[in-house]
Amino acid sequence: MHALFIGHTYIDVTIMTDHVPTGDDKDVATEYAVSFGGNAVTAAFCCAKLGIKPDLVATGADDWLGDMFRDMARKYEVELHIRKVRRSSLSFVMPHGGERAILRARDDRYLHPFPHLDITGCRVLHIDGHQPDAALHYARACREAGILTSLDGGGVRSNTHEVLSYIDVAIVSERFSHQLKLSPEQTLDYLAERGCRVGGVTFGERGLFWYDERGRRSTLPALQVPARRVIDTSGAGDVFHGAYVYSYLADPQKRWIDHFRFARAAAAFKVQRLGNEAGLPTVADVAALDREFSPAVENV
Repeated sequence: MHALFIGHTYIDVTIMTDHVPTGDDKDVATEYAVSFGGNAVTAAFCCAKLGIKPDLVATGADDWLGDMFRDMARKYEVELHIRKVRRSSLSFVMPHGGERAILRARDDRYLHPFPHLDITGCRVLHIDGHQPDAALHYARACREAGILTSLDGGGVRSNTHEVLSYIDVAIVSERFSHQLKLSPEQTLDYLAERGCRVGGVTFGERGLFWYDERGRRSTLPALQVPARRVIDTSGAGDVFHGAYVYSYLADPQKRWIDHFRFARAAAAFKVQRLGNEAGLPTVADVAALDREFSPAVENV
């Protein structure tokens, strides 16, 4: 086991349309994509596409959508550890003008306890707060074992405050700050107080406000992809997380600024493709995006 990801599985149906019908109205989408979804789930697939195959504890159902998800995992050689639910979860994603609306149908009533795995040899744990009992258990176990722990804080969940005490790298969303009624600066204070060695707040196209292992704060600007090339921003944050986990696994001696620069180029690749699967980059794709869009001079 190189890395362990824990999250909630969705099947994403991404639809390109200029009009969402209501009532008895009808319309025809211009394009669509069907893919795996979910924060840590997409991050795990991203890590696999980049070249390091992770283990994934994710929800799954005995229905045709569940079969589809298991087929996707086999394709990318992601080692699945399924936690059973009755029905698969769906996300309907509608990107438009650099934004995206999402409607979810979720079943998170677990039929069984989370699987207990042997984490010997694991080097990174990445969680998104879903399956809160599993997230807390493995965050604590990995911290005790000296395994790097990473959190995608897309939102504040029931035990986020407790989980953060076992997290090394916490990258949270602007929404996370709003939910806690904290400014970005106060959010970084909060993450540092909880013991996170590296912490940050993401702002989409406005980049990452973060602090490193020495507590130094700075902003890492997002790569400036032209608006005409931005197709679907959904999943870009998940790809960002999966890419920095991969970068750390590939070379743990690199600085976190280097891991995050790699990840932002991966996210820039994603926003130019429709759906999560099409938006997964290779290492060569990341290098090409970095060459195309990275500024010639950038502060460390």
